[in-house]
Amino acid sequence: MAQLREMTTGPSLPLIFSFTLPLLLGNLLQQTYSLVDAAIVGKFLGINALASVGASTSVVFLILGFCNGCCGGFAIPVAQKFGARDYVTMRRYVSVSLKIAGVMSVIIALLTSLLCAFILRTMQTPENIFQGAYSYLLVTFIGVPCTFFYNLLSSIIRALGDSKTPFWFLLFSTILNIILDLFCILIMGWGVTGAAVATVFSQGVSAVLCYFYMYRKFDILKTEPSDRRFRPELARQLMYIGVPMGLQFSITAIGSIMLQSANNALGTACVAAFTAAMRIKMFVMCALDSLGMAMATYSGQNYGAGKPGRIWQGIKSASLMMIIYVAVVAALIWGFADKFALLFISADETEIIADTALFLHFNVSFFPLLGMLSILRYSIQGAGYTKLAMFSGVSEMIARVLVSVIIVPLWGFVGVCVGDPTAWLFANLFLIPAFIYVYRRLHVIVTKER
Repeated sequence: MAQLREMTTGPSLPLIFSFTLPLLLGNLLQQTYSLVDAAIVGKFLGINALASVGASTSVVFLILGFCNGCCGGFAIPVAQKFGARDYVTMRRYVSVSLKIAGVMSVIIALLTSLLCAFILRTMQTPENIFQGAYSYLLVTFIGVPCTFFYNLLSSIIRALGDSKTPFWFLLFSTILNIILDLFCILIMGWGVTGAAVATVFSQGVSAVLCYFYMYRKFDILKTEPSDRRFRPELARQLMYIGVPMGLQFSITAIGSIMLQSANNALGTACVAAFTAAMRIKMFVMCALDSLGMAMATYSGQNYGAGKPGRIWQGIKSASLMMIIYVAVVAALIWGFADKFALLFISADETEIIADTALFLHFNVSFFPLLGMLSILRYSIQGAGYTKLAMFSGVSEMIARVLVSVIIVPLWGFVGVCVGDPTAWLFANLFLIPAFIYVYRRLHVIVTKER
C-alpha cells in the first residue's frame, strides 16, 4: 500500500515543509513544460512564433485555471473526510468526482475549441502571429480532458497526504514532453502546433499512469459497488466547493486577459517580452503555489479533525518559509534577469531582453504579497470556504482591469509590469480580514460540536 500521511498531529513546520517539497518539484516540472515549449519555439522558430505561443497565455490560464481550480475543490471534501477518518464517504466523493470530471472536461473542450478564433480576435492578437496562436490554442483546448483528469487525480492523492506519487509520474511526463517537443518541431516540422501536441499528449500519459497506480496501490480507495454509484447529494457538495474555486481562477484570469490584451496592442516585441517574462515568473513562483497547495491539504485535514488552532500554526510556519524563499529568489532575479531572458530570446534582441528584465524586477519585488495571497487563499479553501476565497479573485480582476484601462495607455509596457503587483495587493486587502472571519468561525463550529 502506498504511504498516506495525516497532518493533524505533530509540529506544523516540518510537516508542511516535507509535504511542500514534492509539490514544488512537481510544479517546477509542470512549468518546465512551458519553459521547454517557449525555449524551443523561441530559439528554433523565432520571435513571431514565441509571440504566438504567448499571445493566448491568459486565455489558457482562464480555461485551465478553472479546470484546475475545480479539481482542487473536488479534493477538499476528500481531505476533510480523510482527516475525520470517514473513509466510506471519502471513497464515494472520489467516485462521484471522476464522473463529474468526465462530463465537465468534454463540454469545456468542445465549447472552447469552437470559440478559439473569436477569443483571439477579441484579444487584439497581431495579424502576423494570429494563425500560430490559433493552432496552439486549439490543440491546448482539445486536450482539456487530459489536463483535467491529471489534476483531479493528483489532487485526490495529495488530499490523502501523499505528495510524492504525482511527482514521479510528472517527472516521466516532463521528459516525454521534452522529447516530443524536439520531435514534433524539429523532425515533423509542426511549428507551434507541435509544442502544444507534445504538452497535451504528455499530460494525458501522466493522467493514465496516475489513475492505474492510485487504484492499485491505495487500498483505502478500493471501492465496493455501492461506493461507485452516482450520488446527487455528494455531487452537489463537490460542485458547491469546486465550482467557486474554479471560478476564482477564471475571474482572476479575466483581469489577466484584459492586461494581456492591452499588452498585445503594444506590438509583437512587447508580446514576446511578456511571454518570456511570464514563463520565468511562473517558474520562480512555483514554490509559493506549492506552499499554498500544501496549506489547502493541511487546512482541510485539520478542519475535518476539528483542530482549527493547528491551521493558525500552519499559517505562521508557511509564512516563515515564504519569506526565506522570496529573499533568495529576489536576489537571483535582480542579479540575473537579463541572463534568464536569453533562454528564449537571441542576444541581439536588446529591447525585448530589457523589457523582460523590467517586468521581472517589478514582479519579484512584490513577491511577499503573492506569497501571503497563496497561503491565505488556499487555507481558506481547505476549510471549505471556497466562495469567500473566490472574492479575492474578484479583487484581482478589478485591479488588473483598472491597470489595463488607465495605466497601460499612459505608461505603455511599464504599466503592464505593475499589473500583477497591484492585483496581489488588492487580493490581500480582502484575504486578511476574510481569514480572520474564517478562523473565528471555525472555532465557533468546533465549540458547538463539542
